[in-house]
Amino acid sequence: MRFVASMLVAGAVAAPATAGTVSVTIPRLSVAEYHRPYVAVWIEPAGGGAARTLAIWYDTKKRGNEPGTKWLADLRAWWRKGGRSLQMPANGVSGATRPPGTHTIPLPADLKPGAYTLNVEAARETGGRELVQLPLTVPTKAARAAGSHELGAVTLSAR
Repeated sequence: MRFVASMLVAGAVAAPATAGTVSVTIPRLSVAEYHRPYVAVWIEPAGGGAARTLAIWYDTKKRGNEPGTKWLADLRAWWRKGGRSLQMPANGVSGATRPPGTHTIPLPADLKPGAYTLNVEAARETGGRELVQLPLTVPTKAARAAGSHELGAVTLSAR
């Protein structure tokens, strides 16, 4: 019994702390040819500075002459802010495209107090592009913004 209790405590201590979460909604679109969007989520200091990628969702299984990474440049704002220098796959950041629905990403626990801009960008084959920006203050305060076509609600939640 003592062993189980110590394992539970160790598990609680080992769980990573976060500064909050970002929820990104990918809307279900009624179009003739639907492809899941590539999505990039990153933060940057409000006064300018280096961008930090939190998530990049792309076609990780596409191989051959046109691997999925070829189309990452279609996420133009993210690509310019540092995406082009990120080696893919990026451990803990990159993953497969997501289906329509709401997906949650933890904010890093090591964010220093201050003002940031949260950016969520989506690009879809035979679709459009969209960038949603939201002010982010650490310690985190709840906030919400919404896209108009490729993205739905983007929500910040405090921990």
